[in-house]
Amino acid sequence: MTSRSQRFGLAGHGVTGSGVARRLLEAGAEVVVHDPDAAALRRAEAAGAIAAGAAGVLAGAGVVVLCGPSPHAPRAASLLSAGTSVVSLADDLDDVRELLALDHLARRVEVTLLVGAAMAPGLSGLLARSLADQLHHLDELHVATHGTGGPACARQHHEALGRNALGWHDGEWIEPPGGSGRDLVWFPEPIGAHDCYRAALADPLLLHRAFPTAQRVTARVSATRRDRLTARLPMLTPPHAAGDLGAVRVEARGAGPAGERLTLIAGASGPTGELAAAVAAAAALRLAEVGAPAGAHPLAADAVTQLDLLHHAARLGVTVQEFTGVARATHW
Repeated sequence: MTSRSQRFGLAGHGVTGSGVARRLLEAGAEVVVHDPDAAALRRAEAAGAIAAGAAGVLAGAGVVVLCGPSPHAPRAASLLSAGTSVVSLADDLDDVRELLALDHLARRVEVTLLVGAAMAPGLSGLLARSLADQLHHLDELHVATHGTGGPACARQHHEALGRNALGWHDGEWIEPPGGSGRDLVWFPEPIGAHDCYRAALADPLLLHRAFPTAQRVTARVSATRRDRLTARLPMLTPPHAAGDLGAVRVEARGAGPAGERLTLIAGASGPTGELAAAVAAAAALRLAEVGAPAGAHPLAADAVTQLDLLHHAARLGVTVQEFTGVARATHW
């Protein structure tokens, strides 16, 4: 690698960003961190990272990971224009749309933008790719998530529940109201069962891009009755500063080689910020080491399968479970 490709930039050193930085530093990389919070910069320096007083310094890195609150698209566009590849953890639906729209710019300057590299989207897409590869024909993908990585993530989920959702249904986009479509979902332990509802989540947009032949793609988030009733109001209680335990569950429906109907389910649970950090760090490290085609890509895209991100995320702390009727460890 060149000296530039060995240096990683990190925009945001909160709950998830600090986990990304720790994993990059443990891999022997040089990490430059920018955060508007001076206390966060001091924590980054204490952990062994280089504090950047100006965001523009990050453009000198080979890969920059955007871990802060949305919007990411303007900063990503600036970094791409400077010839820097970007890994974005954005999960805001509008922001993800704008990030995907940077595909032409990324191709023109011959750099890579990985979009949605957190728990959901992110790990959800990697699980979807793994399950889809086990099917002869994929018909449906259904994602459910529980938990938030930090205060910014909690606020975004709160807002998403109060907005129209997005889903792909038999060849067209649908926008049902947020908080509708109750579904009792069983997540990996210790999370267990939770009622989940539609919300303005980015997974359907990214999964449809990666699996255009799937007939139906949905995403739901766990919510209590109070969450649903107050979704269109400011948050009544401050979000947990350190995030909470979370989980993601992906269900793939389709057919086997003989035409038999199959439903495959996989998921993961753990501290939400740590799950997201493992995925983001794996994406950044593999992008720097292996490279990927120029353009804007979701993690589940065919174009980035050579990065083997699920395997490398597992090495960085993600434990994947398959739903087979009896809990058991997997080979990941």
